[in-house]
Amino acid sequence: MLNFDNQDGNIWYNGALVPWRDSKLHVLSHGLHYASCVFEGERVYNGVVFKLREHTQRLIDSGKELGFDIPYSREELEQATRDTVASQGFADAYVRPVAWRGSEMMGVSAQETKINVAIAVWEWPSYFSPEARMRGIRLCTTKWRRPAPETAPVHAKAAGLYMICTLSKHEAEAKGYDDALMLDYRGQIAESTGANIFLIQEGKIHTPTPDCFLDGITRRTVIGIAKKHGYEVIERAIMPEELADTSEIFVTGTAAEVTPVGEIDDHKFKVGTITRTLLEDYDALVRGKLSEVAA
Repeated sequence: MLNFDNQDGNIWYNGALVPWRDSKLHVLSHGLHYASCVFEGERVYNGVVFKLREHTQRLIDSGKELGFDIPYSREELEQATRDTVASQGFADAYVRPVAWRGSEMMGVSAQETKINVAIAVWEWPSYFSPEARMRGIRLCTTKWRRPAPETAPVHAKAAGLYMICTLSKHEAEAKGYDDALMLDYRGQIAESTGANIFLIQEGKIHTPTPDCFLDGITRRTVIGIAKKHGYEVIERAIMPEELADTSEIFVTGTAAEVTPVGEIDDHKFKVGTITRTLLEDYDALVRGKLSEVAA
């Protein structure tokens, strides 16, 4: 198992590259106790961070959603990311920028805390095993639901929103599944624990409207690819009962990329032509073998 506190290389930490094992924070950091923390997940392909600008801007926007300004410009963060990737020397890797409130105050109010920023890069293969990915991963519906926009900063990539993702995924893994399907507070299909979901019905692509969860960067990219192929993409409310009328399902995310779904609860799906086309085109796009079309 990869031990994340004991690796070689450097982490960019508050403006400088610091040896990996020396990149530490105090146990009384506000972000650790009160989830005043935002982060990103980015992928490096052939030495280049895919969608770096979009990810960096979302990190900044997520901080604002949580009431703080990240003390670096978008350009500074982008260069820091490139420097960290170069320092680690990986051609294909995962990037984790993170920003959090520090240890200057401990309590619900934290107006005077310092905003810390770090960027780490490590080698990481497919989020799901290649075998599971191509046969279609197995999901089960979790009891945990995506909250209403009035109850949480649902459009920020905020650490606290991933608590129910961890609970849901652990629950699914304990039952022998790969991941969990999350409904929203209304009982509509929302997403998996870290990826947006798409359903194929009668040759059309349907995906939930992202009104209480992230409108993912990969999600928008794949919608653009689908439109390039002439597929109709419909964003709407989708109920769980519609799984019975669905032929293909896939999920999308920076970590998951495009991953077919073979099973949700008692429903089974094929890894069909539309899913394979979008998967292959996305893989080609991130490696610079295909030009992009806007969603």
